[in-house]
Amino acid sequence: MDDFIASYGWIIWLVLILLFLTIEIMTLELTFLMIAVGSIGGLVAGLFGAPWWLQLIVAAILAVLLLTVIRPPLLRRLRSGGDPARSNVDALLGLDGTVVASIGGEFGIGQVKLANGETWTARLSPITEQRTVAAGERVLVTSIDGATAVIVPVERVQP
Repeated sequence: MDDFIASYGWIIWLVLILLFLTIEIMTLELTFLMIAVGSIGGLVAGLFGAPWWLQLIVAAILAVLLLTVIRPPLLRRLRSGGDPARSNVDALLGLDGTVVASIGGEFGIGQVKLANGETWTARLSPITEQRTVAAGERVLVTSIDGATAVIVPVERVQP
């Protein structure tokens, strides 16, 4: 058995490296890439004539070292390049608008035209004084509840 591993160990390492790289292509988490690089270390050790058990130790130590030292900063670096622009509901939070149909009254629901040009069904936030907000008043979106903008009136500054 030792003769077989000594003669064909490099083939086993190549198969493992290809297997780990294939799995890495599907997962994209850099885990199997680090294990594949560790396997390359085992392959190199085997090419220099190291016994099979030493090849395994070299591969394991190198893989664990890469997983604990190199992978975390690489993942942070890869994920830091995300799009900083807010989108969807996040883009609406804090947006100001103008009341189109008064908010309050019997059902407490009205409509606002937001600064981005969209018209939304709106209701007053529970944290604000419940009153009728007339058409033309300025409001600020505090949250989105389904398809309804939850708003607070913007205080007018008296000159």
